[in-house]
Amino acid sequence: MTRAHGDGCGCFPTGRHYPGIAHLLRVNVRGVAEEFPADKPWRELDIALLDVETTGRDASVDRVVEVGIVVGRGGEVVSRYNWLVNPGMKIPDEARAVHGISDDDVKDAPRFEAIAHEIAAALSGCVPSAYNAAFDKAFILGEFARAKSVTDRSFSEVPALRREVDWVDPLVWARDIQANEKSRALGDVAARLGIALENAHRASDDAEAALRVFYALGKDPRVPMAYGALVQEQRRLSQKQADERRYWRN
Repeated sequence: MTRAHGDGCGCFPTGRHYPGIAHLLRVNVRGVAEEFPADKPWRELDIALLDVETTGRDASVDRVVEVGIVVGRGGEVVSRYNWLVNPGMKIPDEARAVHGISDDDVKDAPRFEAIAHEIAAALSGCVPSAYNAAFDKAFILGEFARAKSVTDRSFSEVPALRREVDWVDPLVWARDIQANEKSRALGDVAARLGIALENAHRASDDAEAALRVFYALGKDPRVPMAYGALVQEQRRLSQKQADERRYWRN
């Protein structure tokens, strides 16, 4: 378990300010990538926003057909990546209706194991992030698990590929900051923030819009400035939101 200072901006992980004493506190920060100082402002770190398009919603049986990664630093986009992927199975009509990617589009595309090293390189040295991160993380870890068995490579040095590292999730923050809005779908959240999303449900377009959404939401005073505090508060909000969803379902 990593031990790190609280939010270096002089506030607790909740974002509430207590000048002069926050630097005296030490908190356990679970989920942070050890490569990055927990008290460093997250805006100064490279953030890799990843989006996948898939053959379905079950990461245990469905496969990735497109990967998009957009890397940001200091509020600006610094690099973009996109790969079409041959999933080795037919793309169901219901999945194609969402993202528009057909069997013909991916028939000559590489299998995931052929480009795994490129994807790992794009994610290396970055704080991992995704909109509705549990979905994308499950798929990308599943694909890398298969690729590792084929290529006999180890990707454990990449933060995004370690299960214990939390991915920053703009959806969690949208649910909190835009709690009074009916929809927190990426397109709706982006539109309310004045962020363009021209090709929804294509990987790199969704990834860039989600990254810009996170930078916009990150200006809200409820979002901690330090990386470790951000992860800790996101964990608290995620649990709170999950509890609320269970309550309303019951």
